[in-house]
Amino acid sequence: MFEFLKRDTGKVIHVNDLDPLIDDLDPLIGSIELIDIREPFEFKSGSMRTAKNIPMGNLINNPEKYLMKDKTYYIMCQSGARSKRSCSSLLKKGFDVVNVAGGMGSYVGTKRK
Repeated sequence: MFEFLKRDTGKVIHVNDLDPLIDDLDPLIGSIELIDIREPFEFKSGSMRTAKNIPMGNLINNPEKYLMKDKTYYIMCQSGARSKRSCSSLLKKGFDVVNVAGGMGSYVGTKRK
């Protein structure tokens, strides 16, 4: 009866738990695929060192251009709201994504660029 309440929200990690997963000195060792979906002007104001900027609209409208279904991607934004919506959409399309909760606005780690 209440199946609509049981949405698959997918995997989640808080932004401040990412630092150990990012190796910006040697990206071949344990580095994650981190995608910052904010607009370019937001991305230029600061992001995580290894993040790639792909604005949300571009990613959602044409995910096959940017993602492969056999890889895991960590999706981040400013607060976590856009990344949550994006992850929901990408999950439905068969992509393996992790929502980075909190976003750059909550980040206090050492991997800021």
